[in-house]
Amino acid sequence: MVSKKAGYIEKFLKKADKALQDGVKKADEVLEDAVEFGTMTAKQAAQASKELRSQAKKEREVIQKKGAKKISDGIAAAKSVRVNTEDDLATLEKLGKLRKSGVITEKEFQAKKKKILGRI
Repeated sequence: MVSKKAGYIEKFLKKADKALQDGVKKADEVLEDAVEFGTMTAKQAAQASKELRSQAKKEREVIQKKGAKKISDGIAAAKSVRVNTEDDLATLEKLGKLRKSGVITEKEFQAKKKKILGRI
């Protein structure tokens, strides 16, 4: 009876050994798949990062150009206001002289003055 039990134990141990080998083989396959997937994911992440950096650079350039244009437009507008104000003041002086000389009436002078001062 001892040899019968020894045969069963031997068969059991062989089956257990085979099961372990199969398990190790499957674990190796899963590990290889995981490494491959990790490599693919790292490459995808690197590509996505590269694309995002490129997009951010383009957007930064667009924003910088828009900002520079707005600054330029603001400077031009400020210069225009200053020139217009100087022109308006010169016009008021001329209108005052015309009023004093009688070329325009006080009413005409006041109407023009109100219009000019409204722009300043």
